[in-house]
Amino acid sequence: GAKPTRWAFSLKAPSYVPFMTYVESPKLREKMWRGYNSRAFRDAFDNQSLAKRIAGLRHDRARLLGYATHAHFTLEERMAETPEAVVAFIERLLESSHAAALRDLDEVRAFRDQHSSPEVRARPFEAWDYSFWSEKLKRAQYDFDQELLRPYFPLDRVVEGAFEHARRLYGLTFSRTKDAPVYHPDVRVYEVREEDGGAFVGLFYADFFPRPSKRGGAWMTSYREQGLFAGEVRRPHVSIVCNFTPPTASGPALLSFDEVRTLFHEFGHSLHGLLSMCTYPSLSGTSVYWDFVELPSQIMENWTLEKEALDLFAAHWESGAKIPADLTDKIKRTSKFQSGFQSLRQLNFASLDMAWHSADPSTIGDVAAFESRATERTRALAPVEGTNLSCGFTHIFSGGYGAGYYSYKWAEVLDADAFEAFKEKGLFNREVSLAFRDHILARGGTEHPMTLYRRFRGREPDPDALLRRDGLI
Repeated sequence: GAKPTRWAFSLKAPSYVPFMTYVESPKLREKMWRGYNSRAFRDAFDNQSLAKRIAGLRHDRARLLGYATHAHFTLEERMAETPEAVVAFIERLLESSHAAALRDLDEVRAFRDQHSSPEVRARPFEAWDYSFWSEKLKRAQYDFDQELLRPYFPLDRVVEGAFEHARRLYGLTFSRTKDAPVYHPDVRVYEVREEDGGAFVGLFYADFFPRPSKRGGAWMTSYREQGLFAGEVRRPHVSIVCNFTPPTASGPALLSFDEVRTLFHEFGHSLHGLLSMCTYPSLSGTSVYWDFVELPSQIMENWTLEKEALDLFAAHWESGAKIPADLTDKIKRTSKFQSGFQSLRQLNFASLDMAWHSADPSTIGDVAAFESRATERTRALAPVEGTNLSCGFTHIFSGGYGAGYYSYKWAEVLDADAFEAFKEKGLFNREVSLAFRDHILARGGTEHPMTLYRRFRGREPDPDALLRRDGLI
């Protein structure tokens, strides 16, 4: 007989995440989960001593430079300024997030017990059950399959939609040009001008599809910074690079909703670069504090959750019919799905990061015991023997987020609070958008970000804005 098909899965996110979400067998999910969560822990590639050594060297450097800890050293050039402010910030979000996470978990557990066999119900609910049953609950609750959205998001229309947002908010026009050289035939170049008078703003490059030599993920970069060079102030050349589902022989590139959000996110970064009005390149565009740089990008994602904004571009690639109201409603409602659990997860990472970097790491003996103590209050599920987060936590040990992981949540507070200003006055209100352009997008890193934010908002950001948006209060 024919041999059964065999599949190979890796622990890289594009393979691991769908596996944990859709594979029916709890045994296989457990095997993958344990594999993923024990990377570089008590094996041939054990990172425990390396993690302690990196944290130790960072601490020594901070002490040599006159700082109490690595966190004090790093945060001096962050919007949060001190470890105490970060810890207070985490605490502020923790109370609501923890209670909501436990409710979310109970909801998933109850759903599993209701829709599974007696033998499954008899087993305790484990960490490797969460993604699988959470996805089933989401489908049951919202009768919603993300794939239903793709036909309404052909890439070219989404790009035009992003440009239309830039026009309505900031008075910009984008026109395709063949005059600029490109490094690959896939790359498109647009000339960006002011709508009222046509002054040149900059060049915008877009490189959307995967190819063998290209790094995965999505990012914004610039080929020429805005600012003074050889005696003249030059306008910027910025680019977004993505890896979207490419077109097929029978149809255009159709984006998932996550890809639409990614495009708007990176486009937000590029507006930060394009609208810069600074003298020095080292302070222009996105050259700002680490916990401030995601505000211009994350705020753009908010428009993708609003029917008024989606109606500008979301239309069926064949019929041209606008995206139906029930689908835009489901997009909005599912954006809050299990938000307590997700919020607690991020606070857990942020707490672990601060534990590693805001005390003397020479006191850390057993890494697993240290981690267990550090994350005691930010866990919804009990730790599993033989697994460890720190040993594979590349974000904080090799990715630049040491004493900075909190900035994901910090930027979410900024963007939720800033977007409330648009919600109050109108999604495309020119007064609000021009204040955002003048005080935040144009200023780069020329002043302290809190000064810039206060100038835009009239006050400091309110953390409750994020809890309101996520439906946690």
